[in-house]
Amino acid sequence: MINFESQHFQKLAFKEEQIDQFLKSALHDLKIAEESDISDVIFKFSYDALIKLGIALIAKKGYKVRSTAGHHAKILEKLSQLLKDEDILVLGNKMRQERNVNLYDGGFFVGEKDSREYLKFVKSTFKKAGV
Repeated sequence: MINFESQHFQKLAFKEEQIDQFLKSALHDLKIAEESDISDVIFKFSYDALIKLGIALIAKKGYKVRSTAGHHAKILEKLSQLLKDEDILVLGNKMRQERNVNLYDGGFFVGEKDSREYLKFVKSTFKKAGV
């Protein structure tokens, strides 16, 4: 059984429509990534889609993610546990770290090859989730 720590997650019963909206938003971001030719756009929207997928699957389990320091890392951890795939944690955290360097340190840009590989990984995660 997966432990949803109270410092990072709040027990909350979501309506099916709310979960559907989370998934719709995740799929929207994934579509933007798929249709772009700009590496930074592909990377950013792939990452956002992955996080939103995690939020949706966590909501299906009856939990809301608390907006605290490190909450993206916790989302990736739970997504990996829910889908029983350690690679989601490893590659998701690599994306998270690269995003943080770009966002907070202003010094990282993902190349076309890497952005396409990340997109492929995120798409496979959606498939694994049955979305």
